[in-house]
Amino acid sequence: MYDFKAIDFRQLTPEQMLERSRAVLDDSKKRRSIRDFSPEKFPREILENIIMTASSAPSGANKQPWTFCIVEDPKIKSEIRKAAENEEYENYHGRMSDTWLRDLAPLGTDEHKPFLEIAPYLVVIFKRVYEEVEGEKHNNYYVNESVGIASGMFIMALHQAGLATLTHTPSPMNFLQKILNRPENERAFLLLPVGYPAEGAEVPVISKKKRKEVIELF
Repeated sequence: MYDFKAIDFRQLTPEQMLERSRAVLDDSKKRRSIRDFSPEKFPREILENIIMTASSAPSGANKQPWTFCIVEDPKIKSEIRKAAENEEYENYHGRMSDTWLRDLAPLGTDEHKPFLEIAPYLVVIFKRVYEEVEGEKHNNYYVNESVGIASGMFIMALHQAGLATLTHTPSPMNFLQKILNRPENERAFLLLPVGYPAEGAEVPVISKKKRKEVIELF
């Protein structure tokens, strides 16, 4: 049984909340996924702080079923790129449906992923399916939901800290578990290069759904 204490919460006025919500919305609209990264490094402590922000996410029964692996070794990044491109080649040349390929075509993506070596850091988020305690398996709960929430907080915290990323999912991602020698209870969830946009980096001109397309009132 946990001990309980009073929540540390300061209620804002409706005017303050409205101002903050508008500021968050305006800033979030500037967040973009990028594929052209600068190799320029930044202090790893910044990334660790962002990971710990993500790790404050809610999770089923407070199991916190995630591990964030930071990769900066050039040899390991090169190995990850090679394995990811092998999987992506299979995806673009047989695994993906024609409809899927048509949907991707406007983005100009293909199996080549140089950003996996260029970005100063790669972060691999693993979900922990269960925990092993004294030889016994103990299930974690709502694992995908919990890790998904933490991943979203990670991406937004990166943006707030002045960094950019890309959610990369070279399915299947079993190679990440092997390359990083992760335990049997972990499965790769997301692979994210992290850094600054390269000079002259461009992003596609896209639109997001309008308020009336996202929100339903009852």
